[in-house]
Parts: sequence; C-alpha cells; structure tokens
Amino acid sequence: MKLLVGLGNPGAQYSKTRHNIGFMLIENIVGKLHMEKKFNCLYGNIGNILFAMPQTYMNRSGDAVQQIMNFYKISINDLIVVHDDIDLELGRIKVKIGGGNGGHNGLKSIDQNVGINYLRIRLGVGRPQYCDVASYVLQNFRQEELSIVDKMLGFISANLGDLTKDNLSQNEINIFLNKYQ
Repeated sequence: MKLLVGLGNPGAQYSKTRHNIGFMLIENIVGKLHMEKKFNCLYGNIGNILFAMPQTYMNRSGDAVQQIMNFYKISINDLIVVHDDIDLELGRIKVKIGGGNGGHNGLKSIDQNVGINYLRIRLGVGRPQYCDVASYVLQNFRQEELSIVDKMLGFISANLGDLTKDNLSQNEINIFLNKYQ
C-alpha cells in the first residue's frame, strides 16, 4: 500500500491558500470519497493508495504521518508527500526522492518523525515579491493563477501512477505547465 499525503492546514480560511495545494490535490483526486478522521488525519483509500490530509497544522504534519504509517505498517519507501514549493514558479512540478526541506515546516516535521528518503511531489507556487514568505503562502491564489493550479492538479491526478517511486525511471522529474500549454 502507498500513502499519499497532501500537506496543508485544516480550516475553511486556509482552503484556497498556496500552502494548501497538497490538500487541494487530495480533494481533486478523491472527489466525494468519504474521508474518515483518525490518526490526526482525514484519510481514505482508493485501491492500494491511502490518501491523507493531516489535521495537525503544517508544523506538526509529521506527527500525523507517523501515526498512520505505524498503524498501516507503511514503509518510508511507500510514502509520497505533495507540498507547495516557493522555489518553483507557479506551474512547475518536480518529483524527486529525498532531499532537503527548503525551510518548509511540514517537510521538517515529517523528516524528524519518519526520515527523509520519501517521494516528494513539489508543486510550484512562486516566490513572494512584496511580502514575507509566511504571509505569502497563507494567501489565497489570485484569480488569474487558478487556471494554472487547476492544470497542475489535473495533470498529477491523471498521471499519478507514472509519478510514483516504483515507476520513477530518473532521479527527478521536472514538468512545467503554464497558461499557454
């Protein structure tokens, strides 16, 4: 069984923020699937993939991920984490195994709780120009950005099988989707 974790913060006020793009992906994939609340997560499964959205807030995501991994006996090799990345421009997707956390508090928490060698699907949200990072990632996407966000979420949903570690033929996959493609 694979565990696909989308990172974000619980609560309606965060639902369309850049920091919640991981939650947005899970919601895009599972649609109306009933999600249970346990292990400090909302979770459900489709086939052999368990989908989870930690409800611990970003800074403590690793607590919830560790609980669900322990209960289902999921190896770090079967963990996939989807998260926002300010170092990638909006529309860029990078998939890689392991690496640093780039200052991302959700990744820091997961790294501390379960280790670092898991698959990461990094979704570019762009770097702030006129405000600090914390304020920027907690802002809603602008209306003109939403079509690119929808493209990214749709692309990953449609190609999830090809983006998992078992099928990863190169060290890193780098994809750029923009409004002109």
